[in-house]
Amino acid sequence: MARRASIPISVAVEGSVDEVVLSSVARQVGAHVARVYGKRGKDDLRKKIIGFNEDARFNPWVVLVDLDDAGCAPELRSEWLPNPNRRMRLRFAVREIESWLLADPQSLARFLRVPISQIPLNPENLPDPKMTVVDLARRSRSRVIRDDMVPSQGSGRSIGPAYPSRLIEFTLRHWRPRVAMRNADSLRRCRIRIADLVAQLRQVA
Repeated sequence: MARRASIPISVAVEGSVDEVVLSSVARQVGAHVARVYGKRGKDDLRKKIIGFNEDARFNPWVVLVDLDDAGCAPELRSEWLPNPNRRMRLRFAVREIESWLLADPQSLARFLRVPISQIPLNPENLPDPKMTVVDLARRSRSRVIRDDMVPSQGSGRSIGPAYPSRLIEFTLRHWRPRVAMRNADSLRRCRIRIADLVAQLRQVA
């Protein structure tokens, strides 16, 4: 049986790490990212979501946003986009994209070179998953990880200079979405909704 062609989708994300994570999820369900928009933070996505939704009348879209401390995803989804088009999927990572990466504890512990016992069991319940990852990196046995991911004292920064590139490396080489979705329900639901979109597009094709 011939392998079915991957479905191209357009995505809009807050940053480069989100792009790579979403691409990995899409590949799991037979899609690939053809166009990427945003990568300038949440406020920029909020301003442009109506335009993305208008294009979703004709083309498949996934918009991924961190929930942060904004309350519950269904309410925020209705606030952002009360009338999404059939080819639009607006999804929220609870509470940040780092939650989804923390949800594969074995892989992340190996990558950061920390004991697996230090990885939180329920990453979506964390108030600040990004700072959790930084704190884990601070305890790493690897000086390179510490230097790359932890901000230097007095820098005024919340993350290290190579924090995004290290998370991208982890996502591309080590992260397992199928494992992570067992521990991150917003990831599981995102994967289901993208799979639904792919199935919808295959029926039309």
